[in-house]
Amino acid sequence: MMYGLKYPSIKLLLLCSIFYLVGCSGSSHENGENTMDIEVHGKINAQLTSPPYVPDPIGSRPAKNVIVDMEILEQEGQMANGVSYIYWTFGGSVPGSFIRTRLGDEVEFTLKNHPNNKLPHNIDLHAVTGPGGGASSSFVAPGHEITFSFKTLNPGLYVYHCATAPVGMHIANGMYGLILVEPAGGLPKVDKEYYIMQGDFYTKGNNGEPGLQPFDMQKAIDEDADYVVFNGSTDALTGDNAITAEVGETIRLYVGNGGPNLASSFHVIGEIFDRVHVEGGKLINHNVQTTLIPPGGAAIVEFKVEAPGTFVLVDHAIFRAFNKGALGMLKVTGNENESVYSGTIQEGIYQPEGGSIQTMPGDQGAPEAPTAQSVSERIKLGKSIYARTCLACHQEEGQGIPSAFPPLAKSDYLNADVDRAIDIVLHGKTGEITVNGQKYNSVMTAQTLTDEQVANVLTYIYNSWGNSGVEVTPMMVTKRKSAH
Repeated sequence: MMYGLKYPSIKLLLLCSIFYLVGCSGSSHENGENTMDIEVHGKINAQLTSPPYVPDPIGSRPAKNVIVDMEILEQEGQMANGVSYIYWTFGGSVPGSFIRTRLGDEVEFTLKNHPNNKLPHNIDLHAVTGPGGGASSSFVAPGHEITFSFKTLNPGLYVYHCATAPVGMHIANGMYGLILVEPAGGLPKVDKEYYIMQGDFYTKGNNGEPGLQPFDMQKAIDEDADYVVFNGSTDALTGDNAITAEVGETIRLYVGNGGPNLASSFHVIGEIFDRVHVEGGKLINHNVQTTLIPPGGAAIVEFKVEAPGTFVLVDHAIFRAFNKGALGMLKVTGNENESVYSGTIQEGIYQPEGGSIQTMPGDQGAPEAPTAQSVSERIKLGKSIYARTCLACHQEEGQGIPSAFPPLAKSDYLNADVDRAIDIVLHGKTGEITVNGQKYNSVMTAQTLTDEQVANVLTYIYNSWGNSGVEVTPMMVTKRKSAH
């Protein structure tokens, strides 16, 4: 049965008729046909995909009865390196499975709540015209399933999310996704399409604090996010998980914002959006640098890649990108196009910097940290600190960045003097140094770390990449502090 409104009085029926006669653009096809009257021809099972992938384009197929079968799973996943979280998911991913339909489809939606889940859930699809966007018809307890139906009346890109109380908690734990309603005839063809959705997360521990982190309701109410990420984690779109393209290809990104609280200023560093479907709708803007996507909103952005290299996707509220995780990568391969861009391409300059609060030399202060009970544990903890604090400059294998940041791998400068290395981490370093025969002249900021964290990260560095293998202890760090 399709969603519809039933009015108990003639007065309300008259009001509805007047409203219809005045006209509602959302329920009229571009050729003047009422979208509620579009006939369906046959039945198909929806192709559901996990991010960053999207189902096949609709093309010119007629409206059909589309069968959607989606399961809710509450499961542990990785938020950041060493940090895990219990996500509540539609289809086992954050964001949930991408749903692709066309104008006039009649969608038969079955929502299943896995028996191992602990909580009831439902789904509110912003593409639905009906009570609660489907939420009032889809409340389902663990171990049960429910089926409801709706007709797609408006083309566009829409958010869906859980709307079970407390609504904010369900969304904050990852219960959101996108549903696309293509116009009749489909969207114009492009070479690559990807699915990206931003979300803000609130944990009991601070950004980077390792272990299984529970949800923090007070932080969520205060809108004090520990992580702001694409596709559910800090590395969902970086490294081996980066999206890819070839020079000359046209890219379409379906970008949503699950929130629950923060707006997204979506930007691709080194690219300009040729076309933006503003708020996921019919209005198209051209030559856009950054597009604003509100919580519970979406946008479709399209651009042609005309030079090779790594193009970085960010929320341009920039501390969210480099310190809270809202960062992804589009890796473009192909021939260089010097008529468009010429220069040295350096992989990995734009990297997450993590939640450690960095200061210029001379500043003070440090957060708490777990205590290592052995050298191996110290190395493990140090690796996590390195990933969120040092990797952006010194790189994953300690190779540094030529002419900018010195290498830590097999570093004669590092291995010659452990006390000097401790001092640099504690107080920073400016001026020229020579490492492995090469001169470097840049700024190393003082790291706001505890003595334990300094010992851990330096022990990891000294025990990696062909370095000396020494252990740095918290007592050594404390002793260097007292020397200044």
